[in-house]
Amino acid sequence: MKISYNWLKEFIDTDKTPAELSTILTGTGLEVESLEKVQAIPGGLEGLVIGYVKECIDHANSDHLHVTKVDVGAGEDLQIVCGAHNVAAGQKVVVATVGTTIYPTVGEPFSIKKSKIRGEISEGMICAEDEIGLGHDHAGIMVLDADTPVGTLAKDHFKLNDDYMYEIGLTPNRADAASHLGTARDIAAFLKLAIKKPDVSAFKVDSNTSPIQIVVENEAAAPRYSGLTISGIKVGESPAWLKERLAVIGVRSINNVVDVTNYVLHELGQPLHAFDAAAITGNKVIVKNVAEGTIFKTLDDVDRKLSADDLMICNADEAMCIAGVFGGAKSGVSESTTGIFLESAYFNSVAVRKTSKRFGLKTDASFRFERGTDPDMTVFALKRAALLIQQVAGGEVTSDIFDHYPAPVAPFAVEITYNTIDRLIGKAIGNDTIKSIITALDIKIENETAEGLSLKVPPYRVDVTRDVDVVEEILRIYGYNNIEIPTQIRASLNNSVRPEKDTVQNVIADLLSANGFNEMLANSLTKLAYSDNPDAAVKILNPLSSDLDAMRQTLLYSGLEAIAYNQNRRSADLKFYEFGKVYSTKEGKYIETQRFSVFITGANTTEQWNQKQKPVTFYNLKAIVDGILQRLKITDVVTEDATCSKLAFGLQYTLNGKQLVKFGQVNATALKKVDVDKDVFYADFNFDLVLNAVRKNVIVYQEVSKFPAVRRDLSMLVDTAVTFGQLKQIATRTDKKLLKEVNVFDVYQGDKLPAGKKSYALSFVLQDTEKTLTDKAVDAVMQKLIYNLGKEAGAEIRK
Repeated sequence: MKISYNWLKEFIDTDKTPAELSTILTGTGLEVESLEKVQAIPGGLEGLVIGYVKECIDHANSDHLHVTKVDVGAGEDLQIVCGAHNVAAGQKVVVATVGTTIYPTVGEPFSIKKSKIRGEISEGMICAEDEIGLGHDHAGIMVLDADTPVGTLAKDHFKLNDDYMYEIGLTPNRADAASHLGTARDIAAFLKLAIKKPDVSAFKVDSNTSPIQIVVENEAAAPRYSGLTISGIKVGESPAWLKERLAVIGVRSINNVVDVTNYVLHELGQPLHAFDAAAITGNKVIVKNVAEGTIFKTLDDVDRKLSADDLMICNADEAMCIAGVFGGAKSGVSESTTGIFLESAYFNSVAVRKTSKRFGLKTDASFRFERGTDPDMTVFALKRAALLIQQVAGGEVTSDIFDHYPAPVAPFAVEITYNTIDRLIGKAIGNDTIKSIITALDIKIENETAEGLSLKVPPYRVDVTRDVDVVEEILRIYGYNNIEIPTQIRASLNNSVRPEKDTVQNVIADLLSANGFNEMLANSLTKLAYSDNPDAAVKILNPLSSDLDAMRQTLLYSGLEAIAYNQNRRSADLKFYEFGKVYSTKEGKYIETQRFSVFITGANTTEQWNQKQKPVTFYNLKAIVDGILQRLKITDVVTEDATCSKLAFGLQYTLNGKQLVKFGQVNATALKKVDVDKDVFYADFNFDLVLNAVRKNVIVYQEVSKFPAVRRDLSMLVDTAVTFGQLKQIATRTDKKLLKEVNVFDVYQGDKLPAGKKSYALSFVLQDTEKTLTDKAVDAVMQKLIYNLGKEAGAEIRK
């Protein structure tokens, strides 16, 4: 945001230098990113002086050039060759002396050099208006009043004042400071000065001969709508002071009427819009939404397809303006305009933001409406703009002020105690100081007790709704640097939980990255359409768009969107992982869970001349999941069939009855939501449970056994409902000393087996760390296994 130093001084009486005000602004929270000296006209007319043409004769070698003698007050006349048709002796003119750089209205700057033109010496240049950036007229040289003193610097004659421009990094919460008035308000509070607002007491309604009927159909999107008509205006070029004031902050002059609306916007923070009154058919302005898909041509001559959610300003027949965002091509002010309808409104910030995002339109008006303007400023800004338009374009106010404000926005009621203020600031600054700062910030003290204050915060301070917000306001005006650092710091040492979350996360990330995975980071905001349980979703109150209207409930769709993005760019073989949070609600409470996800899709290996590519399978993902758990030393997990509705098939590992991870192939319904047409395998870890499991690990040194391990295999017939996980659990419970590993190496299910049966072939690895196992000891363990498997799982050992 750009702010003019000279403009600020119209609101406050201060002798502070631009640099001193810069320090104050940054200290009060309006960070000044840059401060630079600027000139309303490029070059500031440096090197240009007022001259007197003493002599003017025709050039001997040209039919259109003239040779002049010009007195510029330097004691010696300059000979200047001039091609202007209107140059004549006895004129007062603007002269660019040798060495001067001039900045034309159109084209690149150039320097004046002593030269010879068709045989005659030329020691300068007599200037036209457009040649020095003062306007667009090139009909001839500028001829000044006869009493203009010779030798006067052009910048003094045209009363150009140097200015300083602040570039302020305005944070989204400080919508109140998006104007010169708002910025001056902070400076005035800090310096304990009064604010001088523009005087609108001269405003009057001249007649009521051009009333326009106004109907507000969508009051939710337009809580306040004000307007009036001005007739008999003459649209043309703005006066120099107005163009210069806007030029300092980088706003291009368009015409006197539009320039006034821009001036008031940057002065007061209230966006205005001027409609050509002749374009308002039916003499009616209707604030409403139009049909979905309606085509509307904006000021930039682009046809845009409207949404039914876009608020429009319409006449009796068609739309004229996208409310709060952009005007229409047919209703704008032009040179032929003689009457205008001037709009000043308070639009719903969410509605404007959605429309602005939808069309990708960012304007000075939408910038302010999106953040929240002052609902109490609309009529004051109307009066201010009407007076300025009458000053620069003439005309009369020919209607009463229309002001539709059915439900006035109430100020924010805040209760605060002195104890809270002192505690949060860290210093007792005195009750009188507190009250003076609060009052200076335009916050009304409704009631005061010995304990604290009852406050009414003006509605334009959309960021001050709680007691802590008020404390922040007090502190930034009091000055953060005025809070002394205590000589004694008290602290308590707490042992952090080990291992730390970042340590575990880095271990997993190193393992996955070493296996060819890429880490991804996605937005926690997503579309509600991805939710399987919308009632439990955390919805955004003021969403930026329909694609970012809820907090994600799963990491699945973030990964699928990344896969779709890459596959659409011919990158099909992908391995991703992501650490993140998911959000939900339950019984009115918000739940936030740490998770991490793994995705694989495409081919398992890169294409080689000596081997064929193989697509990734479920078992590639299972190997990764098992590898992660093994690396983290998480054991004793129970294997079950996955119950996740987003998986076509898969497994889940539980620990102490809680789901640690679920993994498998993503089903077609989920893939279709993000337009992925290839198989994707996905694992979803509950990172909070992973951390808890890792923290319980006890690292114990154990020598590698010197005694050999023994393997025995069993083939058994079981019911099809029996899982390997159940068999492994039975075996582990049977012998915890000698049994080291249980694995499945063959599964068969076919017509050669009885109905409802399948065959498992399991391997058992036994080892004693103290002695070599004997056949007798091994057979004893195997007999126990056969008995327990038969008893608990109905397993029939196949001979």
